[in-house]
Amino acid sequence: ALETLKMFEKKDSRVKSAAATNLSFLYYLENELSQATNYADLAVNSDRYNPAALTNKGNTVFANGDYEKAAEFYKEALRNDSSCTEALYNLGLTYKKLNRIDEALDCFLKLHAILRNSAQVLHQIANIYEIMEDPNQAIEWLLQLISVVPTDPHVLSKLGKLYDNEGDKSQAFHYYYESYRYFPSNIEVIEWLGAYYID
Repeated sequence: ALETLKMFEKKDSRVKSAAATNLSFLYYLENELSQATNYADLAVNSDRYNPAALTNKGNTVFANGDYEKAAEFYKEALRNDSSCTEALYNLGLTYKKLNRIDEALDCFLKLHAILRNSAQVLHQIANIYEIMEDPNQAIEWLLQLISVVPTDPHVLSKLGKLYDNEGDKSQAFHYYYESYRYFPSNIEVIEWLGAYYID
């Protein structure tokens, strides 16, 4: 893939930008950040209005820990294409890192309106409500998530934990037991079930 894309590097700026965007993403996936950054820069310089190039540039900056600057690249990508879901998702993650929880929630709620059944988006919203210490909302969103991925043992155990914290032992048992059915090796879940049976 890298060799094929490098053949397009010498073409006109549109093609060059597309090739450099993909090269940047491939290097990013291989955790070669310096190469990913070089190609992200090349892609942005070739076509400043390419939302995918701006998102990749944001990703490389994010990976280096400069979250404020990453947010700027994601916002610029969204200004060029308001339907760029990857930029919106990553902007939400960036706001979470910056502890700007309300803005993060806003990003993920906008994404939810576009991608109704995205498990990642539902998980992020539930997680944000948990951070905001609103367990009822967190449970609501996790229940929606379970309707999309009904066999995820981690989501099931998270629901069990939230119900347990709320004092609803029967619901907690139901979700912990379901989690145990799909993944019987989680020590935390086994301990909870053991304590429940002792009680």
